[in-house]
Amino acid sequence: MNKYILSLDQGTTSSRSIVFDGDGQLVAMAQKEFRQIYPQPGYVEHDPNDIITAQLETAKEAIAKAGLQPSDISAIGITNQRETTIVWEKETGRPVYNAIVWQCRRTAPICDRLKEDGYESMIFERTGLKTDAYFSATKIKWILDNVPGAREKAQRGDLLFGTVDTYILWCLTGIHATDYTNASRTMLFNINTLEWDDELLRLFDIPGCLLPQVYPSVHNFGTTKKEVFGAEVPVTGIAGDQHAALFGQCCFNPGDTKNTYGTGCFLIMNTGDKPRFPKNGMLTTIAWGTDDEVVYALEGSVFVGGAVLQWLRDEMGLIKTAHEADLIAESIKDSNGVVFVPAFTGLGAPYWDMYARGTISGLTRGTKPCHIIRAALESIALQSYDVLKAMTDDLKMPIPELRVDGGASRSNFLMQLQADLLRVSVNRPLNIETTAQGVAFMAGLGAGIFSSKEEIKNLRKTERLFKPEISTEAREKLITDWHKGISRTVTK
Repeated sequence: MNKYILSLDQGTTSSRSIVFDGDGQLVAMAQKEFRQIYPQPGYVEHDPNDIITAQLETAKEAIAKAGLQPSDISAIGITNQRETTIVWEKETGRPVYNAIVWQCRRTAPICDRLKEDGYESMIFERTGLKTDAYFSATKIKWILDNVPGAREKAQRGDLLFGTVDTYILWCLTGIHATDYTNASRTMLFNINTLEWDDELLRLFDIPGCLLPQVYPSVHNFGTTKKEVFGAEVPVTGIAGDQHAALFGQCCFNPGDTKNTYGTGCFLIMNTGDKPRFPKNGMLTTIAWGTDDEVVYALEGSVFVGGAVLQWLRDEMGLIKTAHEADLIAESIKDSNGVVFVPAFTGLGAPYWDMYARGTISGLTRGTKPCHIIRAALESIALQSYDVLKAMTDDLKMPIPELRVDGGASRSNFLMQLQADLLRVSVNRPLNIETTAQGVAFMAGLGAGIFSSKEEIKNLRKTERLFKPEISTEAREKLITDWHKGISRTVTK
């Protein structure tokens, strides 16, 4: 009898649920977008009720599409947008405020004060993270400081904090827990000792009773309440979306690297069983944990990747679909000198400029919409180039190839350009849903459906390999023009 795994893939703009079979193959999928809330410039929020409603609706739809009953599901894996912060009442489950999304920059002044007071090095040495509004700690502090009565309730033990995985797990099972990967993105978790750090909790003035229990990514987190799906199903894998994608790409050896082209771009390199603390803008994070191992990684985050195509479609009306952008970019020879730096919410690695905002430079009377569209696509590959160059320069080691996934990796134009810029092969798998597949692999390991990572490795198939083709001269011009655009964008 075949065993089935349900992956709950909760992203920044949509909730998806995917059913995989015992061979790790996709059986059925459902997806639902939900509302994005922008209260003022630089602020980004979600309604937690929208998140969980969309997630449960798509889960039930995916199970039905697969022709299955909930009782046919052997295990559930949860993967999620990371850092996004939710605080809710323990007794009622009611959120005290909207989820503050990872993209939100409202807490940048808190980070500035921490840097001025000399805490940046201590935070990095314990968490592997930059002192940036991107991470959860300052978001929790903001909620406790700004929502009437929240701090008092938290101190009484009446509130719970969770990243999105924790909130979903709590809604499904009533259990307040998270995994190493999500905890490592809060700026409160010591990645050396694998514990919440008391000194950081004091620094951010966050009561420890607010925080979830932390377990390895492959773990039996609990069983869903029967009223949720109509069956009790164990949750046996949890990982932040980028960590799940690294696992789904079978990047099991040090040096193995993947880039996910989603709302942002997230480039992660497996660095083995010890944390490496780089000097030039990369983050150190926990790749995943099992009962037998904890694996670390370097990460570079690009805040605006595929989201630049959404901007072209929704705000500017220049395209109707992402595929249309691909066709337009391929129809012209270059961007005619236009450079688009989409720093809508600041710049991530390796620049870490919270106050940078987007620029389009190189405009002339000859500039047409097609040039801006091509420059927008190019910006995704160029930002990723900057991240990987900083990463490999720091480690003094080249990568064998780049494994890619995420919605924008469907773009042949973008993947070829990425190979050209990096001068390495770009390997696109047959199944680009590697985030959901990765947490399905984890859940399958936790439930005994898969016996080992070696078995999982044999399940990954390559769909296409993109090899470098561009001339050296054309490559250097692209990079030089890009860095001129960056210099016009950064504020420091």
